[in-house]
Amino acid sequence: MARECILIVEDDENIQQLVGYNLAKAGFHVLYAENGEQALAIVKREQPDLLVLDLMLPGLNGFEVCRILRKEPQTRSLPIIMLTAKSEENDVSAGLDLGADDYITKPFSPRILVSRIKAALRRRDELSGEVGGEDSSGLIRVHDIVIDPKRYEVMVAGTPVALTVTEFSILDLLARRPGWVFSRQQIIDGVRGYDYVITPRAVDVQVFGLRRKLGASGECIETVRGIGYRMKG
Repeated sequence: MARECILIVEDDENIQQLVGYNLAKAGFHVLYAENGEQALAIVKREQPDLLVLDLMLPGLNGFEVCRILRKEPQTRSLPIIMLTAKSEENDVSAGLDLGADDYITKPFSPRILVSRIKAALRRRDELSGEVGGEDSSGLIRVHDIVIDPKRYEVMVAGTPVALTVTEFSILDLLARRPGWVFSRQQIIDGVRGYDYVITPRAVDVQVFGLRRKLGASGECIETVRGIGYRMKG
């Protein structure tokens, strides 16, 4: 079986080698990029399984790299873990809003980083491999919402709706199990992987934004007081 490929986008050689050593030790194939432009070229050429992305890069910064990758259909669902010294709440929020799957601040534990990478890859595999709720074409249909998990696309009453990666993941999770109640912590675990820094309050904010984008169909996502959320059956 081919080893999963991780691209480390980092201009600090010491950190680059530290992360690369620990990933190789964990069994991953490792590629390196020192700036944003180089990272985009390697992603296009090598199609890695996950990016470990620094934010403060020469040329294109990490935010811009993430924004570009999330706009392209081929890389829209590529797992991205931001690894950066920028630890302010606004920076974390900006990274997640752009579609990062995780955000780890420096200094960091290499062991925790490897665990976060494995969790992000598991989540990717679960999203691509789950069949519950899908029809024969691979689409998930609930009420007038149609979800295409492979293309990361959502249609509501025939109209495309643009969602962030987090909003899409929450909708996908709920729509696969109509009528099931998911606690906020279950949503955190299911969307981001375990031990993530997102809070239950942040889940409420994401669901609020998701409902707003879905319009009248947003009412299909019900609040279960004191517990969490569910999709109407």
